[in-house]
Amino acid sequence: MQWTDEGIVLGVKRHGEASGILELMTRAHGRHLGLVRGGFGSRMKPVLQVGNSVSATWRARLDEHLGNYTVEGSSLRAANFFAASHAIYGVSHLAALMRLLPERDPHAGLYGEFDGILDRLGDPVLAAPMVVRFELQLLAELGFGLDLEQCASTGARADLIYVSPKSGRAVSRTAGEPWADKLLQLPAFLLDRDALPAGRDLADGFALTGFFLARHVLEPRGLALGDERAHFIAAILRGPCSALAI
Repeated sequence: MQWTDEGIVLGVKRHGEASGILELMTRAHGRHLGLVRGGFGSRMKPVLQVGNSVSATWRARLDEHLGNYTVEGSSLRAANFFAASHAIYGVSHLAALMRLLPERDPHAGLYGEFDGILDRLGDPVLAAPMVVRFELQLLAELGFGLDLEQCASTGARADLIYVSPKSGRAVSRTAGEPWADKLLQLPAFLLDRDALPAGRDLADGFALTGFFLARHVLEPRGLALGDERAHFIAAILRGPCSALAI
């Protein structure tokens, strides 16, 4: 068995004295592990950093085997993340999200979004709304997508500002007003990709996706939202994005 694909490093664990078991999110083969001989050596260690993009060839005698990777770096962006705390937390959070996907299950759309966020992670104003949308897309690909097209109560498609925590469906301003304190806020930038977050939109967006990630994805596995996510949100809301949170 053999294939070659592009991938993004999610992590690597030491195996023996100098080798490592590499976990990649690949475009066509999903989240996939393999052994890299010399992965902790001086030549490969800088390549196998979380968030770097690589070209990888995987070989194994049988498909169910761990197999071996031969890896070449293509975008060694990880070193740039150390310049900002939000970027360090952000890449760790995104890698943790990708580990929620079934192993070897392709998600080309998520891969493309993941790659795009990493290229812009240094700029929190650009990256923050992308991460919220990414979490929303991850929910959909895991089978827990939210229905934000029309009001769950009236069928209206305009003035959607709430989401029902029970059904995950949008609710209009008029229909939701009597129960506003029990509904989640739906920021406009999640309905229009060209819209920019304003006011409390980023905080509301993360609260929305966090609620459904915890309920549908994490809690059934005995997991909770990671500290990296909380630190990422805190860092962006007190940094350049703080003006958007007023």
